[in-house]
Amino acid sequence: MKIAIIGGGIVGSTAAYYLAKEKDISVVLFDDGVGQATRAAAGIISPWFSKRRNKAWYKMACLGADFYQKLLKDLENDGLKNDFYQQSGVFLFKKKEEKLEELFELAKTRKQEAPLIGKIALKSYKDLKEEYPYLSGFEKTLFASGGARVDGGKLVKTLQSISQLTIIRKKINLKKLDNHQYIIDGMVFDKIILACGAWLPEILNPLGYRVDVRPQKGQLKDYYFSKKKFTHYPVLMPEGETDIIPFFDGKVSVGASHENEMGYDLTENPSILNVIEKESLNYFVVLNEANKTAIRVGTRAYTSDFLPFFGPVPKLPNVFAASGLGSSGLTTGPLIAYQLFQLVLGMSLDLELTDYPIGKYIQKMED
Repeated sequence: MKIAIIGGGIVGSTAAYYLAKEKDISVVLFDDGVGQATRAAAGIISPWFSKRRNKAWYKMACLGADFYQKLLKDLENDGLKNDFYQQSGVFLFKKKEEKLEELFELAKTRKQEAPLIGKIALKSYKDLKEEYPYLSGFEKTLFASGGARVDGGKLVKTLQSISQLTIIRKKINLKKLDNHQYIIDGMVFDKIILACGAWLPEILNPLGYRVDVRPQKGQLKDYYFSKKKFTHYPVLMPEGETDIIPFFDGKVSVGASHENEMGYDLTENPSILNVIEKESLNYFVVLNEANKTAIRVGTRAYTSDFLPFFGPVPKLPNVFAASGLGSSGLTTGPLIAYQLFQLVLGMSLDLELTDYPIGKYIQKMED
């Protein structure tokens, strides 16, 4: 079986990893490397404190956090060392103390069904200032030991490096044959996985489809320290869009922005980055001592109701797609990829397709 995967981000790379482990399957991954959402993702795995009311989204996010344990074990069994994921814990901050109390009660309830959340506790600045001298700007915080940080770029490289597949770096067109096969770049494929995020309309519009997926720009700033390590620091989640992710190699990532109506623009916006930096300095004062900084800009995929979807593309046999992951892509992406892997091979799924209906977002236009 020859399978093409369009998109080399977290979804496409995870699907490629699992498919490449199967016998008698040849995988080709197409990715032009431009604007990928994974490259500008903050890297926080901590879905349990979300107040989104959609139960299907929350189920996917929780199972997505759990799925990392399977992915790590599978990669370990393949002889790969984990240098991209760490359960470092998470500190949540709120401007009003009563909101922290509400989250604490919510976390205790959700822990019954999501034990990965780990130990939860309300802690004061006085309790933490000696162990975490770079923290500031708060009186109380909510701690959960199960929160994790993940370097999406490193994870994608790891998945691609171990997979026995061909990677072609270019934009492509998908052409349909009469026998339910497809041509891409002169090659014939039996099945297709579309994991191209916000670029899904570019692939399906020429085939007569309306696609409810739109791009959202995200900017993130990395701070690099040559003499400081942050191995024991949890992820910091202040109120609002700005998150602070200290990594064990002396890097701290801050962001990311959520910019609508920007199309596929990947230019840096210093004014937005300055606002993010100013907010983060309130909580992590050491950022202004960084030896160097770097900017990452990517494009997330959102649907009109902000919910993700995956499944077989309607009226396009042997083609499967996923999109709309938004800012939770690193949390849900590997799990969604594994569902696509199961669909391609005709296996039973961990999630119900009806909870994430692809036909709501991808519709064939009348001939």
